[in-house]
Amino acid sequence: MQKNQASRRHARQSFQQWPREKLERLGPGGLGDNELLAVVLGSGSRDQGTLALANAVLAHVGGLHGLTRASVADLEGVAGIGPARAAQVLAAVELGRRTLLRRTAERPRLTSPGQLASYLLPQYGASPVEQFGIVMLDSQHRVIRIRIVSIGSLDSTIVHPREVFREAASASAAAIVLFHNHPSGDPTPSIDDLLLTKRIIEAGDVMGIDVVDHLILADQRYISLLESGRLASGMP
Repeated sequence: MQKNQASRRHARQSFQQWPREKLERLGPGGLGDNELLAVVLGSGSRDQGTLALANAVLAHVGGLHGLTRASVADLEGVAGIGPARAAQVLAAVELGRRTLLRRTAERPRLTSPGQLASYLLPQYGASPVEQFGIVMLDSQHRVIRIRIVSIGSLDSTIVHPREVFREAASASAAAIVLFHNHPSGDPTPSIDDLLLTKRIIEAGDVMGIDVVDHLILADQRYISLLESGRLASGMP
């Protein structure tokens, strides 16, 4: 009996090693989502192997992209995931996110909504709460810095133009791009989004700082009010 239990433990340990061995042979690109997560987890639980635990985590959060929205509490809802493992997974997700971001020292020149969206989506598109921020640009549309000026709830945030232009003026920005995310995953602008944009553009006219666009981010999608012709209309 003890021999059979030892044999099963050995088989389970060998199975847990397999994703790491596969990574060594094929590189990370050769692993599936569950296998990569299994490598991050390192080992399984008392009741299931590493791959089974990784599959349980992915099923619980709604797939790989769900990890970008998950919290420690969310992950702890999976049997076999405690605070340490949850932190381990979220740290790996954040490292991946940061590799997609450009170094701020590069001061990229962003001249189109698509370029702006590619710059902003990795960091802000999948936030589980609504964040409103600004990209501050110099006269050549090079990024000076990015600031979040308001953080709201799951579906709303409150922004005042004075907060926006306090940041922009302190950076000596020539122009700004507004952006905020929709945690719902739908980037369609609301009436409130459009009216707020109109108010901020009017305040920018007084301050002498151009508002060149407002991007609404949602996961991997975005809507540019400039591209859609609704930048200053205040109407859907």
